[in-house]
Amino acid sequence: MKRKVGIRTYIRDECIVFHKTKESYGGLSNMSAGFPININGTHISTSEALYQACRFPHNASLQELIISQTSPMTAKMRSKPYRHETRADWLRVRVRIMRWCLQAKLIQNYSVFSELLLGTGEKPIVEYSSKDNFWGATPQGDFTLVGANVLGRLLMDIRQQLQQDLFPNDCLPPLDIEDFLLLTTPIREIYPRPYDTNHSDLFI
Repeated sequence: MKRKVGIRTYIRDECIVFHKTKESYGGLSNMSAGFPININGTHISTSEALYQACRFPHNASLQELIISQTSPMTAKMRSKPYRHETRADWLRVRVRIMRWCLQAKLIQNYSVFSELLLGTGEKPIVEYSSKDNFWGATPQGDFTLVGANVLGRLLMDIRQQLQQDLFPNDCLPPLDIEDFLLLTTPIREIYPRPYDTNHSDLFI
């Protein structure tokens, strides 16, 4: 059964709104380059590619195709013809998987991504979308955005973990869900990258 998620209304000028990756807070987007993630020794360029790959634990060749894309949008589009192969429990676990992907992005790009998240202060974080009011919020007039904004809310939850020094930045365990696999192998713990430093060129 598809779980209902509360719709919220946001005043744009009172929020941190992200949309295009080159904007000030574009690094919050899953489409943002410069935040690589290493899973089981496999390089994945973006959290979007990782999230899309997690849809298909039983199709390793498709996972490989998705994570081999240098463009996150291309990675997403590559998955579309195979949506019928999406794991059966996807609607139940996709938010948990998204949260984990964001945490993976943070633990392996801690310096830059934590600074970006903490730089949002206490303001609501909202993903602007022209049509997706589940992960983001859509414009209603010139001043408001309306939607479930699940991605923004997950980012705010992780921000709160950082603010309260509760984020486990030494090791991220895998999710405790069935068939949490990458390329036929169970996903293992994720550790910080030893060369994670605050490079401005990560946003290029």
